[in-house]
Amino acid sequence: MPRPKSKNHPLVVFGSINIDMVARLHHFPAPGETLHAQGTDLGLGGKGANQAVAVARLGAEVLLMGRTGDDMFADYAATSLRRRGVGPDGLFRSPGDTTGLAMICTDSAGENTIVVAGGANLAMDGDDVARLVPLLTPGAIVLMQCEIPMDTILAAARRVDAAGATLILDPAPVPDAGLPDELFRLATLMTPNETETERLTGLRPHDPDSARQAAGRLHQKGLRRAIIKLGARGVLYSDESGHGFIPPFHVTAIDSVAAGDCFNGGLAVALSQGLDLARATRFAAACGALATTRKGAADAAPTREEVEGLLSAQPR
Repeated sequence: MPRPKSKNHPLVVFGSINIDMVARLHHFPAPGETLHAQGTDLGLGGKGANQAVAVARLGAEVLLMGRTGDDMFADYAATSLRRRGVGPDGLFRSPGDTTGLAMICTDSAGENTIVVAGGANLAMDGDDVARLVPLLTPGAIVLMQCEIPMDTILAAARRVDAAGATLILDPAPVPDAGLPDELFRLATLMTPNETETERLTGLRPHDPDSARQAAGRLHQKGLRRAIIKLGARGVLYSDESGHGFIPPFHVTAIDSVAAGDCFNGGLAVALSQGLDLARATRFAAACGALATTRKGAADAAPTREEVEGLLSAQPR
């Protein structure tokens, strides 16, 4: 797989930055139950930051555009990003706001629950969109998520579409009201998991056939390309030329936090190099699978060498 040509195909992440507070548990507490954590961690997170680190870990240049708060966690976030190969040039320190926080619990099976306090992420507005516009060219690829205000997402998506750039939208978390109809037409590609797909289509996919049916419903809403992630059951991709299925990679999963973000980062890198949807999805699936084999959010992102090793070890 050739090295990225990021100067010709800019990769921009427009989205959230959090500090993750992680508690590792044997099992999730029942209502009213108090548990002692088996371990705790403090680290960099937020879907935007995770995706940016995932891109950088694969050797590509990336610009993260987002907000931190006016607190001690802002410096922690900037330093953590820089240490992981993501420059702080696109960050804006939001006066009077707190940096986003995520409270994460993981269990012994590698599953997780997450509660997010959005903080400065929820202050992103038209000023941030204006800062994004100069970066938009027909070759640019922009990754967005749903941890910032929907009005801001829509405004940014309109500008991405008008510039002829590519928008990869991770519809997570799906808002209570769902996604605006316009967003399905503006996004070049969406990457929902099973739960998100059910929220968007009314159908919870569990195998390639049900995922294909769900993708069809997304296309009916105006979405051009759909990738439906089934976790340990594989990934379905679909566009106007047809659909295909990527079987799961065989890895030992211990923590699923940020696996979807690593998937999207890998997808952006692969598409920026001109790979077709099938090959790009397989590369992304390998990134997501490797992320489940280690703990943490941003720190779970694999290197290019690790991804290429898995692809070679488990050929189609």
